[in-house]
Amino acid sequence: MAWALRFHGVGNSGAVELGSAMATIERDGRPWLTIDCGGEGLTAYLAHYGAVPRALFVTHTHLDHVAGFERLFGANFFEARGGDVTRLYVPAPLVPLLHRRVADYPNVVAEGGVNFWDAFRLVPVGDHFWHDGLRLDVFPVRHHWPQTAFGLRLRGALVWTGDTRPIPEMLACHAAAGELVAHDCALHGNPSHSGIDDLQREYPPELLARCLLYHYGSVAEGATLAAAGHRVAQPGEVVPLRPPLPGESADAERPA
Repeated sequence: MAWALRFHGVGNSGAVELGSAMATIERDGRPWLTIDCGGEGLTAYLAHYGAVPRALFVTHTHLDHVAGFERLFGANFFEARGGDVTRLYVPAPLVPLLHRRVADYPNVVAEGGVNFWDAFRLVPVGDHFWHDGLRLDVFPVRHHWPQTAFGLRLRGALVWTGDTRPIPEMLACHAAAGELVAHDCALHGNPSHSGIDDLQREYPPELLARCLLYHYGSVAEGATLAAAGHRVAQPGEVVPLRPPLPGESADAERPA
């Protein structure tokens, strides 16, 4: 099987021209698991695949990562047939936040009688979940406030950090099998996001070499990062992934 990561958008919340940060893990050219659902990102997803995601993981609930949910509700509720609605994998601490952000609105349809979550299959997750026979690990990252943002690992293939400050202790555990690391990084950091100086200071060269940077602030900023020798994701880019390894607990990889 051929595995790949397709970037639907790579920008921060102000970089509309780069699209909202969102990607899909593909298997044999077909969508396997989508990460986040921003407004511009969902538009790019629909333009490429012609249908809404069937499986989606949510990293956190800032609107540039969940603003597509109203359209996703409409497509699932009014157009899905035979119960073929989007399966949502949501870290358990995010479920109430996601509900308040996108679902807690009176009369989700004008006629009434409908709950927002009727249009989805909601799967709250802890430190891991299983999708299509493979285990994925979930871990907290450093963004805004504790237990409000989470990263994702497909062992041996991919680590997606989501929005975060540097997390060397997490990546020492969750990126220990040669994974590609798609990492939040702009030219300059701030209290919620990584800058390239932060990554250079916190990460060993081997790990930094595996980082593919996204969530930057402009086309010019991405070009500056690339000119400095860093790998920078582009909207619409498709990146080959190594095949995933059999799922195991991340604890098994910690040194004794």
